[in-house]
Amino acid sequence: MRTKSFWKKTWFVVVHIFQIVGIMITVALSWMAANFLTKAIYTIYSQPTSHYLVQIIDAVLGVIIFIVVVFVIGIFLRPRQLALMTAIIDAMRRISKGDFKVKLEMTEQRGEFQKIIQSINEMAQDLGQLESMRQDFISNVSHEIQSPLTSIRGFARALRNRDLSEDKREHYLDIIEGESRRLSQMSDNLLKLSSLESDKPSFETHCYRLDHQLQNVVLANEPQWLAKGIQVDLNLQEIEIKAAEDLLNQVWVNLLHNSIKFTPDAGAISIRLIATENGAEVTIEDTGIGIASEDLVHIFERFYKADKSRNREAGGSGLGLSIVKKIIDIHQGDISAQSQIGQGTRFVVTVPYSFE
Repeated sequence: MRTKSFWKKTWFVVVHIFQIVGIMITVALSWMAANFLTKAIYTIYSQPTSHYLVQIIDAVLGVIIFIVVVFVIGIFLRPRQLALMTAIIDAMRRISKGDFKVKLEMTEQRGEFQKIIQSINEMAQDLGQLESMRQDFISNVSHEIQSPLTSIRGFARALRNRDLSEDKREHYLDIIEGESRRLSQMSDNLLKLSSLESDKPSFETHCYRLDHQLQNVVLANEPQWLAKGIQVDLNLQEIEIKAAEDLLNQVWVNLLHNSIKFTPDAGAISIRLIATENGAEVTIEDTGIGIASEDLVHIFERFYKADKSRNREAGGSGLGLSIVKKIIDIHQGDISAQSQIGQGTRFVVTVPYSFE
């Protein structure tokens, strides 16, 4: 079955053919009119003796007639073109004022304006999506900030009670300190995201051993996984890559922290590094609580929390995996996640061997 796109292209070809034929007919008619007019003139006045002069006069007169005909046709078509230009200008004015619901109709009769109309429609759609993302972002930030501020305000008010026991006072102070720390972490993560999403993020690349980096990250977090009795298993090939070491270090720290956070006591975490055709492949797998399938597709979105109550208790802001995804994208790598409730989670990260 022939598609709509095929018929649309066919229609454009037919229109252009008719335009070319129309121009050729107009030229021929102009030439014939010029010839007829000069013959009428020659019946009144004598014809020049030079044959070449007669042809020159016919040609000049034919060109004049052709220009006049085109001008007259342009006068008839001008109102439609003016209406189209007015619609385009009005659409641009509405977009400049923040109205991104603009959509100009695409019709075959608009010829050379088709690309302009299509570009305006695409621009309005893209700006509309950006505005929606901006509003969602502001809403999420406001929500995330409001919650710890409410806790801090409430417990600070409770501390005014002089009859509080020393244990409760210490408990309330611990909560205020934890919420303050979470606000600080959220601010730091937002700054990192802003820096990573800038047009020209600044970072330096150099060659280093990826297996050494992973070992150092695990050792740096040893107190956290030892405190929960988690067994960490390393299976690392010796692989050297050229990348932004500090940025990738943030990736492994965030992923390992998540595994430790959501793995119960006496659980297990395995980290594997192998060489593949596409680059160095790092797999971080745990025996944690897992992620539901409906949440798995959203885990790299800003502020998304698959387990909101558990995440808040642990002090998460829902930005860690967004930062991970952005860093991997900058390195032109790939990250994927597999998980089931109660059966743990596996993250697979592929990083090119060399990135400039």
